[in-house]
Amino acid sequence: MENRVDFTNLMATVQKADGPFQFYVQAGLYSFPLLAYPLYSSFDQAAPYSVTVPIAFGKYQINDEWSIQGGRMFGNIGSEGLFTYQRANISGGLLFNQEIFLNQGIQLNYSSGPWNAAIAVTDGFFSGELNWITGYLTYKIDDNNTIGINGGTHFSRFNSLDRGSKFQFATPVTLQNSSIVSVNYTFANGPWTITPYAQYTSVVQDLGLGLAGAETYGGAVIVAYSFNDWFSIGGRVEYIAQNGNRFAPLATTNLLYGAGSSAASYTITPTFNFDRFFVRGEYSHVDLYGTQTGDLAAGTLGTGFGRTGNVRTQDRYMVEAGFTF
Repeated sequence: MENRVDFTNLMATVQKADGPFQFYVQAGLYSFPLLAYPLYSSFDQAAPYSVTVPIAFGKYQINDEWSIQGGRMFGNIGSEGLFTYQRANISGGLLFNQEIFLNQGIQLNYSSGPWNAAIAVTDGFFSGELNWITGYLTYKIDDNNTIGINGGTHFSRFNSLDRGSKFQFATPVTLQNSSIVSVNYTFANGPWTITPYAQYTSVVQDLGLGLAGAETYGGAVIVAYSFNDWFSIGGRVEYIAQNGNRFAPLATTNLLYGAGSSAASYTITPTFNFDRFFVRGEYSHVDLYGTQTGDLAAGTLGTGFGRTGNVRTQDRYMVEAGFTF
């Protein structure tokens, strides 16, 4: 068991949200706690991205319906926020791990009545190379119900080692060469917010590396309930699986915990608010299935958790406290 004190969001935001020319800048220290991944400190988290300014973009409001923006932006894919204060749970989920955190590029936005849409050309998983197209479309059925679809794909192959990307340590090459689609529904009424969503990711076969293509399928439900002004609780359950056979002649690209692996998790996060101050705790549990077992005597590691890769469960306890202004 390991313990650490760290900053999740020690940031300041400056924005101009009116007039034809607008901008948004967010700077400081930050970290992205993710289920089933090591917890990087805020200093280590910023290093792979080489930035203490994770979000910085300018925007031109063409008219009431259309706008265009460019710079470092939030990703368009998924149903969870990037920073911890933007989501019901402190840790990002298993499906969130497959999604684009933040990217750089240019985006066209449209908003009219119940419809909202965007399409962007970006560098995908923060690669520094514009080889992705992403977008989303949402429709607000009524005051309580919204449906949406989002996704993206690459339109040229990326290899960080060959191309010398300065962001190569932040960019998972397999996911940079993937396609992803997510559909979601949100019910929001009074103290309740409920968001179920399903997600699919695909990576094509890579003959150069001798790897077969791979796919993941997943689903999650995120629930938040506010008891009163000072106490609320958030929860998430999810499941994700990868196709493939580890005994196949052509090795399968690993998008999860090996070919044929799957994972399930549940997370619960109570939050206490005192004016601008807050404190929240979190318990999460992850189970892995279909992972490969390593043999230290043979010099092999498993595809699960732990130093040997043979652990198939993970429990995590977190506490986050701070204030907003």
